[in-house]
Amino acid sequence: MPVKASYFLMVVIWSTTPLGIVWSSETVAPTLAVFLRMLVGLVLASFVVAVANIRVPWHRRALFLYGYSSIGIFGGMLLSYMAAKTVPSGLISLMFGLAPILSGLLAQKILNEPKFSAIKLGALGCALIGLFLVSQRHIQGGVEQLSGLLYVFMAVCFFSLSGVMIKRVRIAIHPMATTFGALVFVTPLFFITWLLVDGQLNSQIWSAKSLYSIVYLGVFGSLIGALAYFHVLQKLNASTVALTTLITPSFAIALGGLLNDEPIDQALIVGATIIMISLAFFQFGDKWLKRFKRVKSIEMS
Repeated sequence: MPVKASYFLMVVIWSTTPLGIVWSSETVAPTLAVFLRMLVGLVLASFVVAVANIRVPWHRRALFLYGYSSIGIFGGMLLSYMAAKTVPSGLISLMFGLAPILSGLLAQKILNEPKFSAIKLGALGCALIGLFLVSQRHIQGGVEQLSGLLYVFMAVCFFSLSGVMIKRVRIAIHPMATTFGALVFVTPLFFITWLLVDGQLNSQIWSAKSLYSIVYLGVFGSLIGALAYFHVLQKLNASTVALTTLITPSFAIALGGLLNDEPIDQALIVGATIIMISLAFFQFGDKWLKRFKRVKSIEMS
């Protein structure tokens, strides 16, 4: 699959994933919803690997790759599902917009990437201001809503750490093998978590919307989306992959408002705009500045 097609799939799937998480957790316990989602993904991935005869290595380096991939899947997904009870899908997507910044901070320590420039530091400060505006209502809303915000922030941390750690593993394997290997790692962890935290089915209260959402996320989020993610991550650097979070929040907010009646007030619009502009400057500000200086020097010569 061309990397451009994989990138497009990532944008579409990640735009719809937050709303799918919220819907799937409406009548199904969050720990059970995420376990069932991963189980669907694992069964389908097993089928694809078997039919396509894809080689899945299990040597030491491959195990590190699956393990690092599992950090983002297990930590990021579990905490996102726990937050979905109190945090709107649009805000979840917006907070994941911090991933490029967190990835950059972690890459400095783990991959020895250069420190942030003045433009990046300024963009970081503005993004935090925007984040405060969009989450102000939840910060003041009580312990449960504040806990939900903390869950999402921790989920973004796990997601960012996973993307950076994966870049440390020098291995060339099929993206489907990475997807399958990671699902083999995390699905039992989600099952154990469900047993320890809840352990109850309560299937009599499950709604069709929650079940459809679980199946959708299992097929597209856990399988196709993960396949596209690992494919793109092999071809591009971690911060560029995280750039998808600059694109998806606007779609996620619109979907949440149209399909789930999530409030879209002035603070959300202003804060989201600040975050998006800040992330744009974080990613491209240095290039824009260099281009501007080059044009100015040409004009003066």
